Amino acid sequence: MAKTEEYKMFQGCTIGNRIPFLEASARKVFDKLGIKTSEAPFACCPDPVGFNSTDHLSWLAMGARNLTIAEDEGKDIISLCNGCFQTLKLVNKELIHDEHEKEKINAILKTIGREFKGTINVKHFVEVLYDIGADKIKENVVKELAGLKVACHTGCHYNRPSEIVQTDDPMKPIKLRGVVKATGAVPVDYEEEMLCCGAGVGNTEEEPAMQILNNKITSAMNAGAEAFIVNCPACFQQFDTNQKKAEKIAGKNFGIPVLYVTELLALAFGEKPDDLGLKFHRVRLSALLEKHGLS
Repeated sequence: MAKTEEYKMFQGCTIGNRIPFLEASARKVFDKLGIKTSEAPFACCPDPVGFNSTDHLSWLAMGARNLTIAEDEGKDIISLCNGCFQTLKLVNKELIHDEHEKEKINAILKTIGREFKGTINVKHFVEVLYDIGADKIKENVVKELAGLKVACHTGCHYNRPSEIVQTDDPMKPIKLRGVVKATGAVPVDYEEEMLCCGAGVGNTEEEPAMQILNNKITSAMNAGAEAFIVNCPACFQQFDTNQKKAEKIAGKNFGIPVLYVTELLALAFGEKPDDLGLKFHRVRLSALLEKHGLS
């Protein structure tokens, strides 16, 4: 596998098209920590659930085409999105270990002058942040977040299927918590931490998806969480954009802010909320920011 000091950035469709402020925070944090990235003409990953289950061969081919772009430069991919990470990681693994599938995909890729070789790796950005280490993160903290209680949510596609992606402990993930703790914030233990956010269910049935979200938020708030920390754009949208819908089902107001982990880090590193686009969040952060001296 490639061992490079620079990654090819894979932000995915959702972040780039719907919530670009998450990319802004990631770039600011990466710059502070010395994580070098460069652009590439990637396409959709594509989706690891719906697309994959509908047309596995096309899913492999499209994913492999993305991988070959990074292979051309001998650089590993860093993904800002759980779904993109899962697709690219699984496609890479399947084609490396299944010569028959690899031959079929390369026959398709040959029509566009490409060939999958299996020479690079795919990393989730939380893995990279965790591997940099708490000490390096703490060196850049100028606003200690001690006292800020948060609920960590890694999302389903971050570490499953665990026997293949091997990102973290699937039932007790530690890496997101480790990165959060380095800022001084306190991850709370809550009963529904490993529960799905419900975003996938919402594609077919809204009400059960909102009930799942309601259960998740209620559990976290009962444990004292003041905010959710996430590392997946789909989960971010579920918690932030759809929180009002969950409130209707629950018959109560939650108003719990949601931060991408790179937004949390950027705030701890002294970045201003306006420069991070926090005003574009649906659930307002004003009270939280003021309380912890971040406004």
